[in-house]
Amino acid sequence: MKVNKKIDQTEVTERVWRFIREQTLIPGKQKLLVAVSGGPDSICLLHILFKLQVKLGTELHIAHLNHLLRGADSDADAGYVAELARKLDIPATIERRDVKDYQAKQRLSPEEAAREVRYAFLTQVADSIGTDRVAVGHTVDDHIETILMHLIRGSGTRGLRGLQSLSNWQSSGKTLNLIRPLLPISRQQTADYCSQLQLKPRFDASNLSLSPLRNRIRLQLLPLLQSYNPQVSEALLRTADIATDDTAFLDEAANQVCNDIVREDRGTLILNKAGLLRLPAAMKRYLLRNAIEKALGTLKDIETRHIEEILAALNKPAGKQISLPEGLIFSIEYDRYLLGRDSAALSPFPVLGAEFTLKIPGETKLPGGRITAMIIERAEMNEKGDGFIAYLDLAKTGSTLIVRTRQPGDRFQPLGMSQPKKLNEFMIDSKIPGAWRGRI
Repeated sequence: MKVNKKIDQTEVTERVWRFIREQTLIPGKQKLLVAVSGGPDSICLLHILFKLQVKLGTELHIAHLNHLLRGADSDADAGYVAELARKLDIPATIERRDVKDYQAKQRLSPEEAAREVRYAFLTQVADSIGTDRVAVGHTVDDHIETILMHLIRGSGTRGLRGLQSLSNWQSSGKTLNLIRPLLPISRQQTADYCSQLQLKPRFDASNLSLSPLRNRIRLQLLPLLQSYNPQVSEALLRTADIATDDTAFLDEAANQVCNDIVREDRGTLILNKAGLLRLPAAMKRYLLRNAIEKALGTLKDIETRHIEEILAALNKPAGKQISLPEGLIFSIEYDRYLLGRDSAALSPFPVLGAEFTLKIPGETKLPGGRITAMIIERAEMNEKGDGFIAYLDLAKTGSTLIVRTRQPGDRFQPLGMSQPKKLNEFMIDSKIPGAWRGRI
């Protein structure tokens, strides 16, 4: 399609209406939160949804967040949105949040901090009015810029899909469904729409700054690419469509094998090693990416390099670990892989926490169990045993025995061996997972 083809406001409205129906963005009658910044895109979105609300069977509620980043201009944006809500007789929630303070505390980029604060605010407002759906004013231009941004950052095939008409955001344990009714509309067309209706939206001068990556893509990279290929935007949109189809196919195939390879136990995902290694590389990537998304609830900071690092390590010896964003760890064990924040949590042994002197004779309580010690004659020994009984020569050990975890340099002489063996080597040979060894 022609990204900047000029169409009148009636055709813009009709195109958005068709897109909402085709994508089932607003199923059934429900309240709909509309994120309104005051710029042309969000004002165009609000007006179109206002016109369509009877046909859509929805009640609108406006949300505007003052990020406190542009001084008097930010205050003026909030005032503009409040006045617009009053004129349209739409309820509105308008609040202020200190994004700079949040950025400093969380050590994020300005763009990341603003996004997290904004969507946390939208999630709270949506919850307060009894909906889980918010409409945002992303256009096809945002879609194209996102494709390029993901390509630059190395997000893989999934990233080449760009923006989706429906996606979700996880915040404080709640899921916010984001719908993008303006994806078939260009930024120029939203500006033309506002001009035709004399809406006079607010202008954000920060959009001209070359500091954010998205702005550099918009103002520098895209014009450069268009000098090589005037239809580069259409080419990128075709690529996104192909990536979307490929991803949908691989997702379906991955779901079919997922239950045989991945299971969850106490917050940790366990992947069958032999099953995963049998899969083609493309399926491995998808299954790993899906597992990480399940573990984190998002793929926001996951890049292709993280997946490739895991793929390169799949045949490494047991004990190898790969650190991922948000404290997630991919651990390699003897017959399985673990994906979680604490692989030791799967250990059947509790943390010992201290040294315990055995009562001889008597009972000594330990975390997760107890040891009963008694003094018997040699004739009372049961040579077969049951695996939970140890016989010690009192004359050689003395009556002061201590239970503790391993320490560096520990050795012992297993029954039947002529020489002592390092305890750590014994545990490795016994294929005891590394995360468990400190609890034995």
